[in-house]
Amino acid sequence: MKSTCATCCLSLFLIVLAATAAAEEREGGRALALGDSVVFGYITQAGHQYVNANNFIGSPEYFAGLLHLNVANAGCPGEATSSFLSSTGADNGCRAFRAEFPLHVAYSSTQLAFATTFLRHHPDARLVSVGLGANDLFLLEEACATNPNPSQCIDAGLPATLSEVAFNMATILADLRATGFGGVLVIVNYYSLDYSDPAGTRITELLNHAITASAEAYGAVVADVFTAFKRVVANPAVGGKTCNAGLLNVDPQDQTLCDVHPSQSGQQLIAKTIARTYREARW
Repeated sequence: MKSTCATCCLSLFLIVLAATAAAEEREGGRALALGDSVVFGYITQAGHQYVNANNFIGSPEYFAGLLHLNVANAGCPGEATSSFLSSTGADNGCRAFRAEFPLHVAYSSTQLAFATTFLRHHPDARLVSVGLGANDLFLLEEACATNPNPSQCIDAGLPATLSEVAFNMATILADLRATGFGGVLVIVNYYSLDYSDPAGTRITELLNHAITASAEAYGAVVADVFTAFKRVVANPAVGGKTCNAGLLNVDPQDQTLCDVHPSQSGQQLIAKTIARTYREARW
């Protein structure tokens, strides 16, 4: 009898806990999405569509729907960790894009300045997601493009680049927490562009380690997009290629290839991964 009562009490507790979590989600609240073109929902060579940011749907719009949160998507195509922090920091095209086209939300200073102001003025913010770092690697690749041996140049420059990414991410997380934000802080890691390419995938893993190195120190959790995409491309039919799995946008110059940005299927998978990470952190 005692065992039965204990089981009933546990079941009742779990039901109440689940109901409370569901009610909290229905109550609404805010989310803030920070990052680069993946967060923005960028599509390469979209022509006149750039004049209206609503033409682009990224993972924030999807996870906001899943979690019943009002999201502010501050993602900027080309944003690197340095330009996120400083208006003079190296970027991969964010400032140029902002000068010509609108973002999902408007801000005149850095993305960090917008984020900290937003969090101080919106105490109902429950989730902040951060997706940054890939453009730091693209800047390294660009710097090595004219080198007689680009691969050797990238290998030589990679440790310093990753160290800078890790340092900048720690600064970003510290500044976000310094606003008093006590909600769920999620770092969104990156998918490999081709899981059948060991060298390229290894660089992605190194980048992911750098961007998440300080997560625990600032009470952040990691949305493991790398593994979520890997599970999909494990299907023998796609041969480990992220493009063949339909998770990337088709390259407008060559319909048999993909560019680096997620398709809508990819964006939805990222959103589901973030939503699951958020829910697990809340529990």
